[in-house]
Amino acid sequence: MNWEAINASAQIISSFAVVASLWYLAIQVHRSTRVAKLTAQDAAASAVRDVTKQFSENAELGRIWRIGLEDVNALSPDDRARFYHVSFQFLKAMETIHFHFIYGLMDEQIWRGWWNLYRHYFASPGLDHYWNLRHDLFSERFQRFVNQLAKPGEPMTVANLLGTEVKSES
Repeated sequence: MNWEAINASAQIISSFAVVASLWYLAIQVHRSTRVAKLTAQDAAASAVRDVTKQFSENAELGRIWRIGLEDVNALSPDDRARFYHVSFQFLKAMETIHFHFIYGLMDEQIWRGWWNLYRHYFASPGLDHYWNLRHDLFSERFQRFVNQLAKPGEPMTVANLLGTEVKSES
């Protein structure tokens, strides 16, 4: 066997090794991307759960949130301040979810559920009031997104679901 044949065989073998390495790398990147998406989706959902969990654990804060969503002026100044703090936390969690979707870290079907939640909450008078006062605390991209949201005909939030349930049982 001459050196040219040995060299050609070595090049063929190394070409196969490169292709196999690239194939393996592609599989690993795909798996890593999938894990990153799942982690981002879970983190986003956890952020909202952390904010809303307070409402079920603290009856007073739940009352403030429910009333504030429908009529911020029905709250005392101290309660209104608490409503504003919780609104900020809630909207920041929503902004994070939007950010994850924009950068491809959120599945389209999961995003649609969040998008529908946004539409209903931004249609509530109290959150709309807070947004008009403090929208500048959020990214320009999120501001554009919120400003183009079509509000549902009949918003469904924690503040008004009970009234809807009572009406539908009649």
